[in-house]
Amino acid sequence: MRVLYFTLAFLFANIAISQTHQITKHSGEQLDVNFIKHEKDLIHYSVNGNSEEIKISKHAVSHLTNKQTKQTQKISDKVIVNSKDDYKMVTVLPQEKTIGLKQAANFSGVSTRTKGEPPIANQNQTAMRIKTQSASNGYPFVSIVEKADGKYEAVAYVY
Repeated sequence: MRVLYFTLAFLFANIAISQTHQITKHSGEQLDVNFIKHEKDLIHYSVNGNSEEIKISKHAVSHLTNKQTKQTQKISDKVIVNSKDDYKMVTVLPQEKTIGLKQAANFSGVSTRTKGEPPIANQNQTAMRIKTQSASNGYPFVSIVEKADGKYEAVAYVY
């Protein structure tokens, strides 16, 4: 009888810690995970045998499939940037929301400064210039870090 209880407990423990979801990334990679939550453009999950919470940007994930119910939830569309004219499709992301995307290029420059314009207008023009440069190279995501001396550093990301 003890062997039966031990066997049942072992089976239920395996079911409880087995991967319950599958994340499919835009790059085609599939991850078997234990889905935790989706908040603030990040998907939180853990892997089998580890309780550590791992995060991935929703922009890197195509869809999330529940393995038990076979339900698939679309997370994000794949953005394809072909030319400079597609600058409106380039997304500016904060650094913490680029997890799961691959760094493609770094570029830097001087922020646009126009006399008499408010700082927000200068930031918008700088962002537009960076998005245009990113689009012309085919990068759908960019992260911008402005420095105090009027310069900026941008990092472009791909799937």
